[in-house]
Amino acid sequence: MKVLNKPILLVEDDHVDIMTIKRALKEIHVGNEVVSMEHGEAGLAYLRDPANERPCIILLDLNMPIMNGIEFLQQIKLDASLRRIPVVVLTTSEEQQDKVHSFDLGVAGYMAKPVDYRRFVEMMRSIDLYWTISEMP
Repeated sequence: MKVLNKPILLVEDDHVDIMTIKRALKEIHVGNEVVSMEHGEAGLAYLRDPANERPCIILLDLNMPIMNGIEFLQQIKLDASLRRIPVVVLTTSEEQQDKVHSFDLGVAGYMAKPVDYRRFVEMMRSIDLYWTISEMP
């Protein structure tokens, strides 16, 4: 993802998925630090703490306790200082309503997590390639 080697914020409650994402990013040689938060409230607290560097991208799960991904999106899109950070939803949800809500809230992408690890790595490679060449404001 590079973008001046800013961190990647991963908002995900499943520890296996966290390890899979980190492993896939390492495999494709993404050197950005991955900061993981277990739910939306923790993700918001991280983003709103001035001591933390702004992430270059947020990878977001939807199905989480305390504050789910849709609620998290609603909050960051209301905040002028956070709304331009690109958010890619990585979820197991196949609910059409989740896709509609996510895009209504301005996500940059919505991707179903593949069960197969090789396909998962290729999905992460696609995200990396896109955000490496995409220009940010």
